[in-house]
Amino acid sequence: MAQHLEFGLDTFGDVTRGADGAPLSHAQVIRDLVEQAQLADEVGLDFFGVGEHHRDDFAVSAPEVVLAGIATKTSRIRLGSAVTVLSSDDPIRVFQRFATVDALSNGRAEVILGRGSFTESFPLFGFELKDYETLFSEKLDLFAALARDNSTPGGVTWQGSIRPPLKGQHVFPPTESGTLKTWIGVGGSPESVVRAARYGLPLMLAIIGGNPARFAPYVDLYQRATTQLGGTLQPIGVHSHGYIAETDAAAHEEFFADYKVMHDRIGRERGWPAYGRDAFEHEISHGSLYLGSPETVARKIAKTARTLGLSRFELKYSAGPLPQARLLRSIELYGREVAPRVRELLAQETVEA
Repeated sequence: MAQHLEFGLDTFGDVTRGADGAPLSHAQVIRDLVEQAQLADEVGLDFFGVGEHHRDDFAVSAPEVVLAGIATKTSRIRLGSAVTVLSSDDPIRVFQRFATVDALSNGRAEVILGRGSFTESFPLFGFELKDYETLFSEKLDLFAALARDNSTPGGVTWQGSIRPPLKGQHVFPPTESGTLKTWIGVGGSPESVVRAARYGLPLMLAIIGGNPARFAPYVDLYQRATTQLGGTLQPIGVHSHGYIAETDAAAHEEFFADYKVMHDRIGRERGWPAYGRDAFEHEISHGSLYLGSPETVARKIAKTARTLGLSRFELKYSAGPLPQARLLRSIELYGREVAPRVRELLAQETVEA
């Protein structure tokens, strides 16, 4: 049986540059993001994810609002977060907002819950970083209860230490289907992998560097934990950076400078060395940067999908100030050429096996 793989796109709403080289306004970036999602829908992609940040180099702090706008401009693509920083949000409000997106999109909403790789939201919303683990654990537990029980006659009953308990509570609006597809985003913590298995939720691996095969033990852990807990195996996805152009050489030249701007800005905050061309080329050849011509990218995605047993691959296609025209062309090539080619490669491997 051929491996079924969904193809997604992720963006953080990176602030891009205009034709004059100057940064665009946050408002224009958000409007451009809607155009990107419309194109993704038109070229047959399966999922469009919008990340949440609270800093000046990313335009989106309220992904559900952007997704609601996208929902009214698209017809088939599934829409979700990438990721929702649950630790610094209210699980009930998150559920309500995504249930609203689900209504506007006729049942196409998903949510990917995670801790996020930035901490700006903690002081902004009045949370202490020392409570990081407790906040995420309890809020995830509450959200899981909402997703599981909100549409049942008995409603949601929950108790924890961070807020008053709920007893037989229903939250509105409910989703029409009674369900809301919820993933757990994991960056490489075994505890988070086991947590996803414990709640019976799909696993989204954020692989942003190094050989993706190194995550195979996490896939194995997730599957073993699910089996031991008596659960049903759920989909596994990967989120990784990438860019597609007509040729390998064009992709390398068009992407590097803007990717370096993004990498170096974050790196200065975290004590990373300046990003060099050698590191860039090594990540393309041996790591988790899916960059090149449609054929090159398709072969790399197919290899990762086969190695990790994926059900979805999400390409984080935005990169710092990379301009709109290049983003749109990359999306078009991903949908029209890469996705069909990956399906061919996976089907060929099934026949050969």
